[in-house]
Amino acid sequence: MYDELLLYGVTDRHWLNGRRLYDDVKESLDGGVTFIQLREKTLDEETFLLEAKEIKSLCEAYHVPFVINDNVDIAKKINADGVHVGQDDMNVEDVRRILGEEKIIGVSASSVEEALCAEKGGADYLGVGAVFPTSSKDDASDVSFEILKEICEAVSIPVIAIGGISKENVHKLSGTGIVGIAVISAIFGKEDIKQAAIDLKKETRKALYD
Repeated sequence: MYDELLLYGVTDRHWLNGRRLYDDVKESLDGGVTFIQLREKTLDEETFLLEAKEIKSLCEAYHVPFVINDNVDIAKKINADGVHVGQDDMNVEDVRRILGEEKIIGVSASSVEEALCAEKGGADYLGVGAVFPTSSKDDASDVSFEILKEICEAVSIPVIAIGGISKENVHKLSGTGIVGIAVISAIFGKEDIKQAAIDLKKETRKALYD
């Protein structure tokens, strides 16, 4: 799973500007995104379900893991690879009971305590942030590089950083212990999504592994 978490793309309808989400996700996959999370906060259930099925099929064609943000019911209905939940969503144990042992469960964490609790509950990976200022989540609390490093050292499951990461600042995360990054606008907010993914993946690999 470590390689699959290198460049984790999180969708956001805010950046579509009249384009289809399917096309944006395809461009990101063409650019080398290694993991996709479908994040929808405004769609009705039926539309969300149809969209999730479409994006799932696309990710399958690229052999890239596909998870749903928060909505465990949708993830189960379409047999997604898994789900990502926050601290205010369903707890990990309940998600695992619903989806089964083989599914991927990611959990957001912003402290060592939350990280250890998620790992104990059965999380497969952690998304830790926000590591830089971000406009995508109003309630995102800042996580210092020191706390990020402490979380990586405290758990045995892979950790990815999220929040305001770009190709210009990803190098600052070098040495923290993360295995990858999760981004929204750094890919989906760009005019050339494919090239943005190519460039960011290159910089991320350089920062974390070179």
